[in-house]
Amino acid sequence: MPDLGAREFEYIVIGLGGLGSGAAYWLARRAGASVLGIEQFALGHDKGASEDHSRIIRLSYHTPTYVELAHHAYDAWDTLAEETGEPVVLITGGLDLFPPNAAISLADYANSMAAHAVPFQTLDAGDIMYRWPQFHLDAGTRGLYQARSGLAMARKGNAAHQRAARAHGATLLEHTRVTALHPLADGVDVVTSQGTFHCRGLVIAADAWTNQLLAPLGLTLPLTMTQEQVTYYASPHLGQFQPDRFPIWIWMDEPSFYGFPVFGELGGVKVAQDVGGRELTLERRPFAANPETEARVSAFVRRHLPAAYGPPLYHKTCVYTMPPDRDFVIDTLPEYPRIAVALGAGHGYKFAGIIGRILSDLAIDGATAFPIEPFAVDRPILTMANPPKHFIV
Repeated sequence: MPDLGAREFEYIVIGLGGLGSGAAYWLARRAGASVLGIEQFALGHDKGASEDHSRIIRLSYHTPTYVELAHHAYDAWDTLAEETGEPVVLITGGLDLFPPNAAISLADYANSMAAHAVPFQTLDAGDIMYRWPQFHLDAGTRGLYQARSGLAMARKGNAAHQRAARAHGATLLEHTRVTALHPLADGVDVVTSQGTFHCRGLVIAADAWTNQLLAPLGLTLPLTMTQEQVTYYASPHLGQFQPDRFPIWIWMDEPSFYGFPVFGELGGVKVAQDVGGRELTLERRPFAANPETEARVSAFVRRHLPAAYGPPLYHKTCVYTMPPDRDFVIDTLPEYPRIAVALGAGHGYKFAGIIGRILSDLAIDGATAFPIEPFAVDRPILTMANPPKHFIV
């Protein structure tokens, strides 16, 4: 346990998962030892949204704002890798697959990439299966291939952000629960199980616990939490799914599936359904895999990636915490401008570094030059009593 003699910090980060660890790192780059990070569980715990070995990273997105932010995300990961000497992104190329009458618009993705001059290829089913014969696709399926897509090493990236934050002088506390926030004229008092700390600027990156912290401040966001899971398959053909032979991919339909080449210590092919889990509350969260979700994913794999299928090696669960439009929240609180909040909406890990940098800007400068206007905490859909929900993007 670090020395807790100091009770005054310029900046405090609550939550040290993907976004919070990124914020602690970027704050410490600018403010050094005046940064405190607080995590209620152990660092690297399995109760949140940013565990496991890998997350998809891509320049392919449905709006130009996300594409622009994705460019900056790659830069932020490169900065961390250069500083630590540890690569945290692996480029594999990436396929967005649109079956006939897909629920997701290929044009939205193509136009958003074109708006930022991102090179990509449009492929038909024959093209895709010629280049990657692992896929079995129906006629009429189309794909967008983007060469810079790949995977962000989530577990390794979190640990690297935390080590680098400490190297810059930050104090990171684990097993420390925040029990109250008291905004003051000169900052915020943060009451914890280790005592009260004062800061000039506060960052909340608490994901599923966001509303627990915001509610006493008079703000509750309309968030939906679901339990999601990934499955690693013990394919008998693992050589076909190595990162130099097989890309990351996303099935752009409802239901939506996604997957990875072989990566990490488990040695399996990783596949999952996006937003395929049941709604939950923190008080009633199961950790066991849902057999119904596994059945849907396995049926998809057997049909479209038959060489990848094998006995499930491992299931990993996590929580998605999503606003109704599934856009991020990255903003300062209108009533409390010294408090910044961020929420990754179940697809934010690839942006963890750049969101961390943005949060450092908001905490220190009160503003940022990066494009966050669509992610306002008071945008209209977040102020509605019963907002419509749309989670497939």
